Amino acid sequence: MAKPPKRRSISLALQGGGAHGAYTWGVLDRLAEESDLDIAAISATSAGAINAAAWGSGFAKDGAAGAKKSLEAIWRGVSHSGSGMAPFGTWGAMAFAYASALQSLASPYDFNPFNLNPLRQIINAEIDFDALHESGIKLFLSATNVESGRVKVFERGEINVDTVLASACLPQVFQAVEIDGNPYWDGGYMGNPSLFPLVYSGSPRDVLLVMLNPLARPGIPRRAGEISERINEISFNASLIGELRAIAFVQRLIDEGMLRETVMKKYRRLNIHAIRGGRDLLGLDLSSKYDTSWDFLTKLRDLGRVAADAWLTDDAHLVGGKTSNIDLRKEFLEI
Repeated sequence: MAKPPKRRSISLALQGGGAHGAYTWGVLDRLAEESDLDIAAISATSAGAINAAAWGSGFAKDGAAGAKKSLEAIWRGVSHSGSGMAPFGTWGAMAFAYASALQSLASPYDFNPFNLNPLRQIINAEIDFDALHESGIKLFLSATNVESGRVKVFERGEINVDTVLASACLPQVFQAVEIDGNPYWDGGYMGNPSLFPLVYSGSPRDVLLVMLNPLARPGIPRRAGEISERINEISFNASLIGELRAIAFVQRLIDEGMLRETVMKKYRRLNIHAIRGGRDLLGLDLSSKYDTSWDFLTKLRDLGRVAADAWLTDDAHLVGGKTSNIDLRKEFLEI
């Protein structure tokens, strides 16, 4: 009798990106079908945080099948509400332009004084936080402390509907989420996603990073909307690029024998793999992050599944080694 394939443990790092998070849904949906992959830790932000919580809750109740079911239920809820992460529903670019103009004149404290957030009801209905806490998956969700300007990473025992909402709180749309007297905004400003928890927690050193925001975009933005979109992409990638540079630097020191990896586990050689969703989504403008139509969400899901399948076919064999499909030194250290 043939032996079952040896399970390989990996960590996931999931970016935020509004409705574009449905792409990550597709990635996770495809990964769930791989019996030899063990997702032991997830660090996530914003839409990535919602995907991570749904995955962990569903997996705890019914394994991979439960994770797939929970992810679909969350995104159906988002689409049905016409709100959540994409608070202007399916109205498209016209509604986004109107909302952008409104936000320059009024804050969420003005146009949403009762702090209504349909995503709260969706998360409460679809995510079992007790099951999530018992799942065994190390979970790290990032939010931005409004007052200190620092990233706050909520860990598994702390995670509830408020911490998920804090991670996904766009300040132009929602009032800050207060937790233990501290106000929080979207984690994308300071950790999109945060990678350092995967270093210090003893999580699997092979990290699959699912990116939704393109790092590079050819051409000079000239129109006001194009400039705004590129600023958004750069700012929401800044913290991630900083961490990738640091990881690349530590990799080089360890590989050249200048640093011992065993020193209190403070310096570990993370092997970063990447699914570059930003490349697949390059043709979509910022307003599409507010499109919660089911056809659009499932289109992104299918793109994510294709990308995950390509990674599994071409690059998953690198898990457990010292190389990956992204050269951190070349991209983030060499000038």
